[in-house]
Amino acid sequence: MTATAELLNVRGLKTWFPSGNRWFGARQWIRAVDGIDLTLRRGEILGIVGESGCGKTTLGRSLLRLVSPTAGRISFAGTDVLALKGNDLRAIRRRMQIIFQDPYACLSPRQQIGQILAEPLLLHRLFSKTEVEARVAALLTEVGLETYFIHRYPHEMSGGQRQRVAIARAISLEPEFIVADEPVSALDVSVQAQILGLLMELHKKRALTMVFISHDLGVVERVAHRIAVMYMGRIVETADTTRLMSNPRHPYTQALLSSVPLPDPTIRRERSHLRGEPPSVFGAGEGCPFASRCPEAQDICRRKTPELVSKQTGHIVACHLR
Repeated sequence: MTATAELLNVRGLKTWFPSGNRWFGARQWIRAVDGIDLTLRRGEILGIVGESGCGKTTLGRSLLRLVSPTAGRISFAGTDVLALKGNDLRAIRRRMQIIFQDPYACLSPRQQIGQILAEPLLLHRLFSKTEVEARVAALLTEVGLETYFIHRYPHEMSGGQRQRVAIARAISLEPEFIVADEPVSALDVSVQAQILGLLMELHKKRALTMVFISHDLGVVERVAHRIAVMYMGRIVETADTTRLMSNPRHPYTQALLSSVPLPDPTIRRERSHLRGEPPSVFGAGEGCPFASRCPEAQDICRRKTPELVSKQTGHIVACHLR
């Protein structure tokens, strides 16, 4: 990766969802994303990892304004995304796309593949109707599918083939930035490798900038330049992939890494067993949100929320003890 210009800058991003009936007592808020800061350079792949329910998908959708953030700032190529409306928002969405997790649910069962891929091209008026069919055929070829799939319906295809169609749809508008939301988690292991290879090939060919979301550190290690670890709506550690995988600093990252199987059966990795319960989704209150499960927690961890601090160049950790 040679490009270093900043493409995405996020500061203080919060996405809360209301819960309960406001007529009976104070309304509570589910803090899915609770104060995220991150930057992304052009051509970079940032991996977002964490257990289910930590806010990864909500973060990805908030970056694209598929859900409306509660607070914060998102700057894309110098443009304040949250301030855009109407045609301006429509224009920038052409430059920002998403690959959804479930290839079975993200494609309309009523449309043929050719119609699915043609729709965004026609909506954004990038090609004439006579040019669209050739463009659709070229997209299918680029993702490794034969052109006869133009006339197939999604139910006539395998999961891996559907995900290739979803990837073709995401790149159809020539975007600069893609959020890949667990794009291989619903696929067989052998197919996962093929899809990951395709994503890496497209990243290199098109100089794409990506946020790659997964709960699997082993998968993220293969594709990401940097990794950000999320817990309860917050980022608790960020580092270059090699550094984070070889020297995780936060106890939660260490626990995640200890669950990744090693290819050499003669090497045993010390397992980190988490005990206790995570804090309420309505807000962790005072202290570190991981304190109730951390085997090293001390009194300060329960009293004061740790800030993200740079421990060494490019390695940032939110922990009082590290």
